[in-house]
Amino acid sequence: MADYSPPPAGVDRRKAPEPALVTGPIEGDRYKSREFAQREWNGLWTKVWLVGALESDMPDAGDFMTVELGSESILLARGDDGRVRGFYNVCQHRGNRLVEGEQGSLAAFTCAYHAWRWGLDGSLLSVPDEADFPQGSPCGKLRLEPVRVESFAGFIWYCLDPDAAPLADFLGEVADHIASYRMENMVRTHWVTVEGQFNWKCVQDNFNESYHLEFVHPQTRFIMETRGMEHQQDLYPTGHARILIEGCRPDPRYADDPAVAEGMREELDFWGLDAADFAGQATDMRAALQRRKRELGAEKGYDFGRFSDDQLTDHYHYSIFPNLSLSLKPDGCIFLRASPHPDDPAKCLFDMWYFTLFPEGVTEYHSHTMDEMVSVDAQVPHVTGIWPEVSCGPAIDQDVRIWNAQQKGLSSRGYRGGYLAWQERRVRYLHQTLDRWLDAS
Repeated sequence: MADYSPPPAGVDRRKAPEPALVTGPIEGDRYKSREFAQREWNGLWTKVWLVGALESDMPDAGDFMTVELGSESILLARGDDGRVRGFYNVCQHRGNRLVEGEQGSLAAFTCAYHAWRWGLDGSLLSVPDEADFPQGSPCGKLRLEPVRVESFAGFIWYCLDPDAAPLADFLGEVADHIASYRMENMVRTHWVTVEGQFNWKCVQDNFNESYHLEFVHPQTRFIMETRGMEHQQDLYPTGHARILIEGCRPDPRYADDPAVAEGMREELDFWGLDAADFAGQATDMRAALQRRKRELGAEKGYDFGRFSDDQLTDHYHYSIFPNLSLSLKPDGCIFLRASPHPDDPAKCLFDMWYFTLFPEGVTEYHSHTMDEMVSVDAQVPHVTGIWPEVSCGPAIDQDVRIWNAQQKGLSSRGYRGGYLAWQERRVRYLHQTLDRWLDAS
């Protein structure tokens, strides 16, 4: 995508027009049917733009990443010219998977089966016994099968459809919003992947509504507005969506609860405010923090000049169709993604990344969201496994627990397809957009 210059102060907060929504049940079969999963593979996963890796994962020539999508493996490689290219991770000789392992650096890719050697640009460099091919040397004739790749916001995106519209068209208006946070300057400080015992849509459904907040995440009532009916929701023609949630203050119903001061204490302390000063007026914390961040931001190493006051405290949560959620704040972002399981539609691969924007000159920082110290210099490990043996962090673990139980209920003969509130309309819009993609294939 072309270079982007964000607006001087904040993103567009204007309410998007409400689209027409279909009615009717969202059938549980969509979460377990192999036939429906095959339709999704043909009409969705092989058509849309998806995040593959970070630019920072592969900064130098020869650096590569492999990305799993269903039964496919995609190879991303940075060439000697500095360009990142994408390929199907398969040798064109006899179909052996070309590269094993998730990440590394190589001058070329050599197939372990017959030692065919492929360049970082996908060209075939050499083969043993080159003169033995009756049809002539394969060098100069064969190439690795390409996959489209673009870079945006510090991410490397890929698409399996050679005829798909460019990434900028796919993202639409949300590209401007995301670009303003300059995620390319953030550092991934948490990287977790779990095999979930639930369909990928359980994840995206969940992050498309805030109705569950005060029940699944009761601690949030002390630090944000948890009433879903109070949240602005924007449903965009692209199928992406946004929800705006006021933060850094309690839900007004709990303003007098002593737990409010404890829930906000660390952030208030960091910005030189005393939680005791807000006794009886806890809802004033949000405005006080906005003022203090304006006063002390530069001193603490932050550039808040391009953000509105609301962005300094509130949660700008974006659902990027089909499977990505970004909860953005000026000092960090939580990245949540669910991808299809290669064999079982009742499972998925769920990724939780957390990004921290370290203040200028700071190498260690307390991540309020993850509730731990993080280092700008540490090579964050990729932790993989089965939940709950592997944790996704204190808040997201609460969601995962629900999804495991929900998948069982969605598979029940007794489930009749749901009864959604108006504040859950982004869930309906997700499925409506999904059907639009499937019907077009």
